[in-house]
Amino acid sequence: MSCLVRRATKEDAAGLARVQVESWRTTYRGIVPEAFLAEMKEATQAQRWRAQWAEVAAHIFVATDENDAEVCGFACGGKIRLPVERFDAEMYAIYLLKDRQGAGVGRRLLCRLADSLKAAGFERLLVWVLEANPAVGFYERMGARRVAKKTIDIGGEDLPEVALGWEAMPGEAGT
Repeated sequence: MSCLVRRATKEDAAGLARVQVESWRTTYRGIVPEAFLAEMKEATQAQRWRAQWAEVAAHIFVATDENDAEVCGFACGGKIRLPVERFDAEMYAIYLLKDRQGAGVGRRLLCRLADSLKAAGFERLLVWVLEANPAVGFYERMGARRVAKKTIDIGGEDLPEVALGWEAMPGEAGT
């Protein structure tokens, strides 16, 4: 299955929401409280995407099916939200439908986001990820190193989260 990767538009909000909810339910099952996952609603997430569009639109990319008809993944980022060492940029989210994982789509999304952030003047990227998330291995294979740790409350449960960072923006050639 081939995918297209392109800059997202506000019209992609429903697709972003669908991927976000489905990804959380498949990736975080057994990690975050089941009640939290069950309460996630695509309509609510789509509304959030539309409401915050102006804040994230500059650095959000989608992967779509080969016909550009359905979103199957996305990545977004921008200025770091919680200061960590020397890092100035943060990948806020990267999600892929389960059937698209392991096919290079995540790498393409990450690299496209990193290129966009670098062009905007950012130098060092990090991502916060639940420590139990299997994607930790993906980030490490892409050259990220653990640089910080904290806990985050999700559904009333404190869960360990790690920050994985790149000293230089990740890219296809440099990984």
